[in-house]
Amino acid sequence: MSEPTGAARRRGPFEVGDQVQLTDPKGRHYTFTLEAGKSFHTHKGAFPHDELIGAPEGTVVRTTGNVAYLALRPLLPDYVLSMPRGAAVVYPKDAGQILAMADIFPGARVVEAGVGSGSLSTFLLRAIGDQGMLHSYERRADFADIARENVTRYFGSPHPAWELTVGDLQDNLSDTDVDRVILDMLAPWECLDPVAKALVPGGILCAYVATTTQLARTVETLREHGSFNEPTAWETMVRTWHVEGLAVRPDHRMIGHTGFLLTARRLADGVTPPLRRRRPAPGAYGSDYSGPGSAAS
Repeated sequence: MSEPTGAARRRGPFEVGDQVQLTDPKGRHYTFTLEAGKSFHTHKGAFPHDELIGAPEGTVVRTTGNVAYLALRPLLPDYVLSMPRGAAVVYPKDAGQILAMADIFPGARVVEAGVGSGSLSTFLLRAIGDQGMLHSYERRADFADIARENVTRYFGSPHPAWELTVGDLQDNLSDTDVDRVILDMLAPWECLDPVAKALVPGGILCAYVATTTQLARTVETLREHGSFNEPTAWETMVRTWHVEGLAVRPDHRMIGHTGFLLTARRLADGVTPPLRRRRPAPGAYGSDYSGPGSAAS
């Protein structure tokens, strides 16, 4: 059985065309592509690429200035943070939550709207494998071009499970029997009708939004739509720790708010969702509320 797309690029000695991540003594990263006959230059000196071609990962190279660099292949989280961008990328902490909480599995049929720079597309493709299907929709052709280049560069070739369409999801979605839908867009509530038609019963809708107003509008519209169970919403924050001897403390910097995630599952056709008993706080729906269920809607 042949290896999954891109797997051969993740193991073995360095080869021409591989991405290499160098780490200097201060922990700073430098990423480049190996080319025969070329040299890597820094203000601390240079060394030839040929010195790494054929060498195993974890090799230490020294520049002409006698500075040591550790050479490894970049991990996918490293790659998406350093790749060329058209739009903001989905951070690894959020991509990991999407893969886990949207239950992305090998062979899954997934629709994605809002490709951006291709960060989440790369995570999704690696999770579903060659036997899955990812159909991505992006409104802007320039963003789609950047995403296509980034995804192809990571896997080493076009991924056989990926189809990229330039256009609005609500105008172009024709996929059926879809297992998962991931929406990274300004107004995901506008896409619920076509998404509900595409998803299989039990399928998962996952939305990634930036603001509390987007989050509230999406959740309330999902409740009113009637084709989904009660949504779950959350955000994640990551804080690294400094560990050196007895000095064990949280780092001064952390990756805080990047966006909100919410998931909801598709109900079977004709099913009325059970009434969710909840006790809203007084004033939860003020006089200025104009969302779903209001007199203005």
